[in-house]
Amino acid sequence: MTQEDPRILELRKMRAKALEGGGAERIEKQKAKGKLTARERIELLLDWNTFNEIEPYITHQGDEMGLLKEKYLGDGVITGYGQIKGRTVYLYSQDFTIYGGTLSEMQSHKICRVMDLAVRNGAPFIALIDSGGARIQEGVRSMGGYAEIFRRNAQYSGVVPQISVMLGPCAGGAAYSPALTDLVIMVQKQSFMFLTGPEVIKAVTGEVIDAESLGGSDVHMSVSGVAHLSVPTERDALEMVRTFLSYLPSNNVENPPFVKTDDDPTRMDEWLNHAVPLDPSEPYIMHQVIERIVDKGTFLEIQPDWARNAIVGLARIGGHSVGIVGQEPAIMAGVIDIDAADKMTRFVRMCDCFNIPLVTFVDSPGFLPGIAQEHGGIIRHGAKLLYAYSEATVPKICIITRKAYGGAYVVMSSKYLGTDVTYAWPSAEIAVLGAEGAANILFKKQIENAPNPSEERKKLAEEYRAKFNNPYYAASTGYVDDIIEPRESRRKIVAALSALRDKYAPAPPRKHGNIPV
Repeated sequence: MTQEDPRILELRKMRAKALEGGGAERIEKQKAKGKLTARERIELLLDWNTFNEIEPYITHQGDEMGLLKEKYLGDGVITGYGQIKGRTVYLYSQDFTIYGGTLSEMQSHKICRVMDLAVRNGAPFIALIDSGGARIQEGVRSMGGYAEIFRRNAQYSGVVPQISVMLGPCAGGAAYSPALTDLVIMVQKQSFMFLTGPEVIKAVTGEVIDAESLGGSDVHMSVSGVAHLSVPTERDALEMVRTFLSYLPSNNVENPPFVKTDDDPTRMDEWLNHAVPLDPSEPYIMHQVIERIVDKGTFLEIQPDWARNAIVGLARIGGHSVGIVGQEPAIMAGVIDIDAADKMTRFVRMCDCFNIPLVTFVDSPGFLPGIAQEHGGIIRHGAKLLYAYSEATVPKICIITRKAYGGAYVVMSSKYLGTDVTYAWPSAEIAVLGAEGAANILFKKQIENAPNPSEERKKLAEEYRAKFNNPYYAASTGYVDDIIEPRESRRKIVAALSALRDKYAPAPPRKHGNIPV
């Protein structure tokens, strides 16, 4: 019997040691918190048996504050590549059992290495984050490591999809990395992000707050807008990554994947013809309109709890991946405010990065008036949305379902911002402002001198609405391409997507534009 080569035995021993992470005791503590290990997360995320690890034997360097006493293979992060639904992805998974997953110089080296490989090979990059922040013992070297990661997040933005999955803490400057990526997924009651923690805030400002209330998923989903999706468990978060990537190409020079659908592309839903009430002041639910037009069960809403007057999300129509943007007339009448403008802007730009056509549903009475909005820079924030639609070179399709007034009409993928196909429903009202507001301005004296001013105002408003606030007036001047029955929307969008598949609209040569951030 041939004796085993001692070098092979040594390799197997080192491999086994690398798999131990911070040791059995720390792994048990991780599981006691209801959390998976870094390796278990990778196994759940990737297709079975496709993970290939890179640099598993790296350890931290130096002996600051006694670090040499505890050296662990991998240095608190697992990096490598594998497949999701047959497509290559690169990733890292921070190991909280090793120094709390804190970032060291060598951990940064590993992360940057795998990011570079992702871009060289045109593959998505995924970060599974569970870290206490910078490794304080290493001082400025750990901070330099973060800077290297941030620079790559910024430089590779729009080149390959970058996804951050928050599976535990992400404190201090570490939070800037997920903020630079395309999608941030948080686990409810388990993950949190903040720049300064509760103890620092208490010491500096005297405010008392816990980690969940300061930077938990509820806060970032509904108040700050930092997170895009939140789910109850880690398993849900990892499955959400797989779902999200199914809508995107692997990089910026590929087209999104086409998925065959059993949902008839020519399907017409009679309900849509009755979706918009006859009374222009009565709300309806745009989410229901979207769900009935897209392929059944494919609408993935992004940031559903932040700026709820705006809707953004990914879907498929006739098997084509599309980005959906719109207003929700059931929330604040679909008015555009600062947060809604920011929400739509970021999503439009992400879709344009990755060649995802944009389908916009417009029903907005305008921008939200008020001192707080004006002083908060609604002009600047609204200009971002205007910039994003003007800049986007992907196929753009717009459907005006009801109100499209003033600046809200212009910024919401209006025809002369470069939108390829603009449809209007018979219920569309395209005008500088609403009929009542127009009557008050145009016929001010006539209304004041009338025997019954309120009746006169109502009569004049109706006359104005009949003459100007209808789709036929806009169509007569070329501002919409066609007026369609609502039930025809799906068929018309599918036809437009097919016709625009080879659209080519290169931007003028420049370093980059200066978006009004």
